[in-house]
Amino acid sequence: DYELCEEWGHLYPVPREDLINLHRQHLLHLLEMGDMEKALQLLQRIEDPGICLAISEQSLDQHPSLAASHFLADYLTGHFYANLTTARRNEIQALYMGSKVLLTLPELTRVNYFHLSSRPLLMLEQLLMNMKVDWVAVAVQTLHQLLAGQEVGFTVEDIDNLLSKYAEKALNFPFALKEKRS
Repeated sequence: DYELCEEWGHLYPVPREDLINLHRQHLLHLLEMGDMEKALQLLQRIEDPGICLAISEQSLDQHPSLAASHFLADYLTGHFYANLTTARRNEIQALYMGSKVLLTLPELTRVNYFHLSSRPLLMLEQLLMNMKVDWVAVAVQTLHQLLAGQEVGFTVEDIDNLLSKYAEKALNFPFALKEKRS
């Protein structure tokens, strides 16, 4: 049905907003089906870069699944980096990094941290608070690799400070040990 509508759009004039809505719904459908190749082909078929940017951003703002969010964030930064404001660029890159970290976690636990996908530092802190040290190690390694030479709104030093803070709390004892008296 989407492809038929797309053909109609080539034959008859369709208002810009309707065209954006059609392509956005089609893109989200393809992404939810897990067909990233067809989603990429759809985006490449759209000739107007302004429409393509609008479709990609609106699709991302609808908070699709983890894989779809990761795909859209990667596509937007790869193709429209110069067209995005600094704040929006940081937001999309943070979402990309957060989704990348989520993909390193065990599949059944991803749902518990999905709401933090656009805030990787907060996700890292939540993992620390939940005592998921092994997961934190993988997440930190992933973030260090992704942060190399990028401006996202946080730095490697912010990650190190967070780890230091929780390491200090882990060694902090809230009570004093009393000596046994005979």
